[in-house]
Amino acid sequence: MKNIMLIAPPAAGKGTQAEMIEKKYNIPHISTGDILRDVSKENSELGNYVRETLASGNLVKDEITYELVKERLSKDDCKKGYIIDGFPRNFEQALAYDNILDEIGYNVGIVIVIDIDKETLEKRIIGRRICDNCHSVYNINEENHKPKEESICDKCGGRLYQRSDDNIEAFQNRYNTYLEKTSDIIKHYEEKNVLYHVNGNCSIYEVFDQIDKLIKN
Repeated sequence: MKNIMLIAPPAAGKGTQAEMIEKKYNIPHISTGDILRDVSKENSELGNYVRETLASGNLVKDEITYELVKERLSKDDCKKGYIIDGFPRNFEQALAYDNILDEIGYNVGIVIVIDIDKETLEKRIIGRRICDNCHSVYNINEENHKPKEESICDKCGGRLYQRSDDNIEAFQNRYNTYLEKTSDIIKHYEEKNVLYHVNGNCSIYEVFDQIDKLIKN
């Protein structure tokens, strides 16, 4: 089994693809956002720092993120492979991630970029809804990805919410930041011959088929 890194612009369906890979191959989906949210619930100095930092809208110090990622990847459930997304977010973090893997004896595996038209993303962004409990993602504007009952998660019954930044103006900013920050990451992994592109304009299942073929190769 390979370690898998997913790179995609906002609202490209990265979380959904990670979930499908996780289910088929029984490997953990590692999200730095989830790691930080879990730590923020702890009654500790670190937990308090992360909670306050996230609440203020600031970014957690890279050094702390690196330690948390290393700790998570060192757990037994990652030994047969894992999916990571939301990290690295820039070239400096990519170099740090490479060092983390060297330290724990892992390789990068494969890096998959989901390419998708900006116009398609804009349409998706307005309809996205996220479960506040299990973090499953839905889209009320896509027939095959709507929740069965409005505002309720099909999987756990949690409440679905719309992110405050899921609007066109915020999307434009996030999309431009994505292009700016990831171009060097993509080049870095291209040079390592571990990077692959898939067409994200297809249906969820067609995108997954492309990713699945890369995993099997």
